[in-house]
Amino acid sequence: MSFSVDVLANIAIELQRGIGHQDRFQRLITTLRQVLECDASALLRYDSRQFIPLAIDGLAKDVLGRRFALEGHPRLEAIARAGDVVRFPADSELPDPYDGLIPGQESLKVHACVGLPLFAGQNLIGALTLDGMQPDQFDVFSDEE
Repeated sequence: MSFSVDVLANIAIELQRGIGHQDRFQRLITTLRQVLECDASALLRYDSRQFIPLAIDGLAKDVLGRRFALEGHPRLEAIARAGDVVRFPADSELPDPYDGLIPGQESLKVHACVGLPLFAGQNLIGALTLDGMQPDQFDVFSDEE
């Protein structure tokens, strides 16, 4: 599956339907999870070397109250340092910050993980993460997509 103009247009339309930022963030995350058919997605704000969830879909609700310090989460640190999309190999030794936090899959580890750092100019302001339980979850996408 690739991103088409129609898919991107639908995401833009969905974002305009919400009243507040929180609703828009949630609609974005929910729509991306549906379109990309992944098990979990999160929009994170970056502040003082930690990521703070703004909106989640497919993760335990208590994730919204957590803070993910980069020092304790090497995948998030790699995303923060990247200038582009980071796709972690399914056999990565780095622990996923959401292991055990996908409802119904608490005893399993996340196998597929993609992270996109978000910038305002040259400043890191957040990240978007997409996670899947199947190792080949994102194999249908090329690195350019």
